[in-house]
Amino acid sequence: MTGQMCWLSIGGDDGEKVLHLRMQPSQPWRPYKSFPQYAMSDYKVPGGSKGWATYQQLMKSGWTLVATSAAQPQLLAYK
Repeated sequence: MTGQMCWLSIGGDDGEKVLHLRMQPSQPWRPYKSFPQYAMSDYKVPGGSKGWATYQQLMKSGWTLVATSAAQPQLLAYK
């Protein structure tokens, strides 16, 4: 099964961007670590993106990347 991925800020608009996932467009975005069946171990690179290894693996599996600008309004709808 494939889903959607998006890079979203944690801790406000200026926060660190972390990979978020969802299985269906009608579901809310959740951090990638909420999906242990898909989450890969992060690379041990200082300052590296949280979720980059997971992103790479899921892209190879056919997941869709959703632009942050398209996902932001959806976040507000779930709050």
